[in-house]
Amino acid sequence: MTVLTASRPGPGSAPGLAGDGGPPAVIPGERPRRGYASGKADYLSRLRKIEGQVRGLQKMVEADTYCPAVVIQVASVTRALQEVAVGLLTDHLHHCVVNAVHASEDGGQASLGEVASTIRQVIRL
Repeated sequence: MTVLTASRPGPGSAPGLAGDGGPPAVIPGERPRRGYASGKADYLSRLRKIEGQVRGLQKMVEADTYCPAVVIQVASVTRALQEVAVGLLTDHLHHCVVNAVHASEDGGQASLGEVASTIRQVIRL
């Protein structure tokens, strides 16, 4: 994943993308800023809800719940996870890919190739 470094450069370093389109060198003591950083709390909240749904599924199976009812809940969890995936990919496009394209043509091409590969993997579900 191509990422930007934190906005505060350390002594003798500059934030931004590596010239080859790969991940930048991380500023000591800083974590790279991901595309989903601004919505991180929302993503974590959604994932916790999904985790609760999965625990509910386990309880349904332990209680020998009627099969179609369990399958419907599995579909609900699957849709929720797909929404998280779409949001993450959208954030990646708007943040990481756009920044890679602006940084260099090669970096932009590499980042777009990575997105295409990710989409291929998701479609194979």
